[in-house]
Amino acid sequence: MVLIMLLVAGIRFRLREMPLERDEGEYAYAGQLVLEGIPPYQLAYNMKLPGTYYAYAAIMAVFGQSAAGVHLGLIAVNCASIFLVFLIAKQLFDPLAAVIAGASFGLFSIRPQLLGLAGHAMHFVTLAALLSIYLLRKASGSEKYRLFFASGIFSGLALLMKQPGFFLAVFAGLFLLWQERPAGELSPGPRKKLAAFSAGALLPYSLTCLILLSQGVFHKFWFWTVSYARAYGSELGAREGLHQFANRMELQKEHIGVLWLFLVFGMAAFLWNRRLRPHSVFILGLLGCSFLAASMGFYYRGHYFIVLYPAWAILVGVGVSSAVDLLRRSPLPGWLGAVPVLLFALALANALYAERAVYFTETPNQAGREIYGVNPFPEAAGVAAYIQANSEKGARVAVLGSEPEIYFLSDRLSATGYIYTYPLVEEQAYAAKMQSEFIAEVEAAAPEFVVYVLLGRSWLRRANCDQHIFHSADRYTREHYSLVGVADGGGNQDIYRWGQDALTYRPRRPEVLLLYRRNR
Repeated sequence: MVLIMLLVAGIRFRLREMPLERDEGEYAYAGQLVLEGIPPYQLAYNMKLPGTYYAYAAIMAVFGQSAAGVHLGLIAVNCASIFLVFLIAKQLFDPLAAVIAGASFGLFSIRPQLLGLAGHAMHFVTLAALLSIYLLRKASGSEKYRLFFASGIFSGLALLMKQPGFFLAVFAGLFLLWQERPAGELSPGPRKKLAAFSAGALLPYSLTCLILLSQGVFHKFWFWTVSYARAYGSELGAREGLHQFANRMELQKEHIGVLWLFLVFGMAAFLWNRRLRPHSVFILGLLGCSFLAASMGFYYRGHYFIVLYPAWAILVGVGVSSAVDLLRRSPLPGWLGAVPVLLFALALANALYAERAVYFTETPNQAGREIYGVNPFPEAAGVAAYIQANSEKGARVAVLGSEPEIYFLSDRLSATGYIYTYPLVEEQAYAAKMQSEFIAEVEAAAPEFVVYVLLGRSWLRRANCDQHIFHSADRYTREHYSLVGVADGGGNQDIYRWGQDALTYRPRRPEVLLLYRRNR
């Protein structure tokens, strides 16, 4: 397990300077604000719960406020999750299944196409949920109410990291009920255990509400994480969502077909292996609740599957271990028992080889380009560096687009709380009001710099969205600002033009970042 964690940590460490992507930029900027004493939702609006903001603040307090600092913290989070998957599988099954499960989770969690290398909230949800499950299993059959309480706290933290954590908290609670009432009615002991777990689970969210209420941002917190989140979650229908799920599952199988065969064999093993059968409720419950967590809103983005990886990894471990056990008990030669382990090792090596460029040879910038394509994450870093070098600490910045990493990397405050412009151009009930608030906040702040992101992926405008924001942005920049920079990414190299050179530069393609400075 140490070697597996060193391999995963080594890959992540080599890529620690990879440009931050949007979600990382959001969490890092909100965490930066927390470190400066500015509460969540005051200068950074988003529908996600604030647990990951505080987690990023803690990481950056230790490792520094940079892309490398964020990714170093992610190494610790990811390795802790790998080890917990190993420990939980070892509690349930045997050491071989546990090692295979840990290795499988490590591989699943770093796959580039599924955005596992970035510090998404799902990594933090998964870590908190695994800690809760491990403590719950460790407390099983005992009267250690403190362990049940601690397990509840981590389930509550899984929710606080992001809303899908709710389903993993529900799984932990249901498993506690199932585990503690094998003979019918709940006795006083199990009721106390459930009460201790429930008190712990409610504590993180309740405490957060009280803190945000005392900081005067509770109304914004409630609007974004409840009212708007509900509108956002109902935008996509189940049919379209299942179509997305099917597409994402195709990516899940790429380069790791053998692991999926072991996963399916592991599920089937519960039918014929009596030794495994007592744990079937745990595995099926974890798998079902993990699927519900990944399915919230029916969007099925690549990194949403991170919460499914513990269950999948454990099933791969069960599949390999069961195959070894079956072969050893057969009349075939004993050495054939090593074949499943060898097949797993070859499949793991093949998956690493298939992504060798990203994992082992490309520079962090090149790896970012290969994973994210034309998304302007390297350019965002270049624009942020220019803003930081050419403005005072108190300067305000407005980004017309969804690139919050610019605020973080420039270490400048946003002129508006709308650090993403996605909500403004969605077909949801609050969009028109949000556009008006965005415009009013930017004009009131009179930012020193405006970054206009001319890239569809940074807006994701819906077909019938309100176009007012674009007309207003064009007018505002034309009347009050002058062009001082162009960031033209993609191709063989990124091109930056500043000052007078920006005025005469002709971009290679229309998808660029334009930097404007306020006229004096």
